[in-house]
Amino acid sequence: MIDQMSDEDYEWFNLDRSKKGNIAMRFLPCLIVFTTTLGFAISQENLKIIPLFDGKTLKGWDGNEKVWRVKDGVIVGGSFENNPKNEFLTYKTSFKNFILELDYKLVCKDGDPNAGIQFRSKRIENPPNEMFGFQADIGSYKKGNLISGSLYDESRRKKFLVQSDPKLVKEIEKLEDWNTYKIHANGNKIELYLNGKKTCDYTETDKTIETSGFIGLQIHGNSKAEVYYRNIKIQELP
Repeated sequence: MIDQMSDEDYEWFNLDRSKKGNIAMRFLPCLIVFTTTLGFAISQENLKIIPLFDGKTLKGWDGNEKVWRVKDGVIVGGSFENNPKNEFLTYKTSFKNFILELDYKLVCKDGDPNAGIQFRSKRIENPPNEMFGFQADIGSYKKGNLISGSLYDESRRKKFLVQSDPKLVKEIEKLEDWNTYKIHANGNKIELYLNGKKTCDYTETDKTIETSGFIGLQIHGNSKAEVYYRNIKIQELP
């Protein structure tokens, strides 16, 4: 036999249920955010990683063979004798939204050490050695101003869109040694990471700027320097 619930017990029962319901509702937004974030992380992990360099040849790339070559499993650009002008090694496939990651090392004997990674870019006819588009910068300019981790608009707006914090760059970049660059381009958002630290967070507001294009490796002119690239890989985003 079940005892009949008193009016007082009934009120406490309803109050207890109400409290549980309120607690559940408080946790619901957190649960939604967690589920969404987890789903995004899983989808990111499932994206296929595409190597752009086979470690042996320049297959898939286009550039001046007098400037660019493969040595000891690494792409080498430039010369310690002289680099009279900018030179680019361009990957032949166009990309839109992606995460690009690679290692670089820049060694300079004379002049400002400078190089960079073009993306969402294209070749131009005049001068034919140049590219046009976004560049993740490497090195320095004007006698030591550190610009690695900065976002530059090469041959288009011809200006820095975001300049990295030189104090941070000095702390994290290994001069004349291997460093890791990550470029995350998705829609109008561009993020740059140097050795795991974010150096650039940029939102493009000009709707006429192209959101797809080619990837290019640069050695800057007017220097006696060599730049080295390896472990070049990309994840295309939906």
